[in-house]
Amino acid sequence: MPVHGIGIDILHVPRLAALIKRRGLSKLASRILSPVELDAFRSLTSQPEDNGTSMANERGHMESIVRFLGVRWAVKEAAYKALYPLRPTWKELTYTSFDVKHGLKPVLAYSGLGPQARLHVSASHDGEYVVASVLAELS
Repeated sequence: MPVHGIGIDILHVPRLAALIKRRGLSKLASRILSPVELDAFRSLTSQPEDNGTSMANERGHMESIVRFLGVRWAVKEAAYKALYPLRPTWKELTYTSFDVKHGLKPVLAYSGLGPQARLHVSASHDGEYVVASVLAELS
């Protein structure tokens, strides 16, 4: 398959955290996540009963939630660049992260294309930054 395009994106996580503060966590998630990602988000955000957990644990949990959204944001922005002039919506792109237990690579699916397209994705995060790259092959 010939290469259609390559895209890369870097996200400064505090910028996303500020957006979440202004717009609300659930509202932002429902705007940018596909149905499959939204299910994973809801399971991540469902809080167990409070058993006297510390503020540090709560902060760490919130950081995980913001990172979850940040990775998907960066992956989808990179995909937009790789797929141009095609214009997928946020919800037509679904990112599934690396699964060590089952030995699965990260996967990016574009529901609007079907089998004539292959999207290769890589995402990484460290500290306040998330970076993602996407290579799109189209026949």
